[in-house]
Amino acid sequence: MKIRGATTYTLRNKGGEENISGSTILRLQKNESVSTNTLDSLCRILNCQLSDVAEYISN
Repeated sequence: MKIRGATTYTLRNKGGEENISGSTILRLQKNESVSTNTLDSLCRILNCQLSDVAEYISN
C-alpha cells in the first residue's frame, strides 16, 4: 500500500464495486484469513499481482 500511496480509506472507498469492508481490513491487519475474493479486490484496487499482497507460509 505504501508503494501505491494507498490507505485504508482507499480500500474502503475508492474501489468502486471492489470496496473492502472495515472488518475485512481489520482481518488483514491482524494477518487473519480472508477470502480469495478479497485478495482479488486488493489486487484490482492496488493494480498489483497476488504475490505483491500475499505470501504462503507453511504451518
